[in-house]
Amino acid sequence: MVDTGLHTRGWTRRQAIDYCKANSARTDHDIEVEVDRYIVSPGGAVCYKIGELKIKELRAYARRELGPRFDLRAFHDQLLGHGQLPLALLESRLKAWVAERKAGSGKAPSGQASSPVAVRRNPRRN
Repeated sequence: MVDTGLHTRGWTRRQAIDYCKANSARTDHDIEVEVDRYIVSPGGAVCYKIGELKIKELRAYARRELGPRFDLRAFHDQLLGHGQLPLALLESRLKAWVAERKAGSGKAPSGQASSPVAVRRNPRRN
């Protein structure tokens, strides 16, 4: 609401802060930081919400298609394993992963992970 209020309804910073204070239990500092982020990044909150809704849609799809074979950790590995992607590409990759799992080729040999996250090494860690 704040992002929209600031950028389409002409709210001032003070109006946005007052709205948040009246409608959330956050600290004054947290509210001010959030409002300032919305001011400098128009549409940022909407982008996050669209991404959240798409991820929930894809998770429901995978759960429905895989049934008892659905593994939330493996899903998250696939979701995050390729880094930031446009939503259309993320959707196509996740649907391909689901198809592979349904066909039986998505299972890793015993003791090995089938996700890009699990096999990737972080150079900052030992």
